[in-house]
Amino acid sequence: MFLYSPLRLQKWWFTIAIKKVITVAPRGFCAGVDRAIKVVEDALDIFGLPVYVKHEIVHNKHVVADLAEKGAVTVENPHEAPAGSVIIFSAHGSPPGHYEAAKKRNLRIIDATCPLVTKVHLEVVRFARQGYTIIYIGHKGHVEGIGVMGELPAGEVAHVENPQEVEQLAIGNPEKLIYLTQTTLSIDETLATIAALKKKYPQIRDPPREDICYATTNRQKAIKELAMACDVILVVGSVTSSNSQRLLETAKAQGVAAYLVDDVSAVKELWLAGKSSVGISAGASAPDYLVQEIVSYFASLGAAHEELVVQKEGVQFIPPRELVRAREERATQK
Repeated sequence: MFLYSPLRLQKWWFTIAIKKVITVAPRGFCAGVDRAIKVVEDALDIFGLPVYVKHEIVHNKHVVADLAEKGAVTVENPHEAPAGSVIIFSAHGSPPGHYEAAKKRNLRIIDATCPLVTKVHLEVVRFARQGYTIIYIGHKGHVEGIGVMGELPAGEVAHVENPQEVEQLAIGNPEKLIYLTQTTLSIDETLATIAALKKKYPQIRDPPREDICYATTNRQKAIKELAMACDVILVVGSVTSSNSQRLLETAKAQGVAAYLVDDVSAVKELWLAGKSSVGISAGASAPDYLVQEIVSYFASLGAAHEELVVQKEGVQFIPPRELVRAREERATQK
């Protein structure tokens, strides 16, 4: 005899209720992430395995696991890599002391730092030399901010996360003052923090060019439009990913139920109760095959698939010079 279980009945109900799944573009890999992953793959091809990666190359557990299977070993400190080995510095950037430690161990350094993060590092150094007091807007404890603030001695860069912390700043009233930001912040929240800074310090200077990266800006803009077209949003990305977390916050701020998922196995049918359309975006470090697996899941429930294209991207970054030289050396030896 066929037995009906609550789960089976629930599954049948969702098959009828879910009518449409909408993926939004842009989503997923940005140029910096694409470059960093390729750096690891190319290094494995040139030098053989293992190669060592200082910190997760990008903040996505699937990407890190996939590269680990190919021979990439993640470490948190250059001292963990054997002397003389190849070490790749992650896309998030690193403090100068880590490069110095790697050189002392005779490690072959391949720098996969995103060029847009490197830009902020260079700004810190340049404006400090020009006598500016620097305020850095970013999430405390995030590896990107640790790297940026490491460009100067401890305490020389003021660090704030929000308008409330701006009120608590005690830096006097310096004539030469500038703010810089982490590249993966919430656009709306950062604007509020900048407004608080400008209210307290009218003389404060903007960065020469906005520090929040194009991919963060574009994905947050896209998810706002997606929120107007669906009942619930899934953001594909790992909890360690700042830009994925900011996408989640942006979606929720539009008044739409939203959830962060690493992959299809994390999707809970309870989230879909009473929903007829589901939107999907992905953080800048999330591979698109994870999105497609979720689309296939909804297709199995009878949902039609649509793509919402908000903006097209064509940004590409050249590989690190150290990697180009290594490939040239290898070609010469053949």
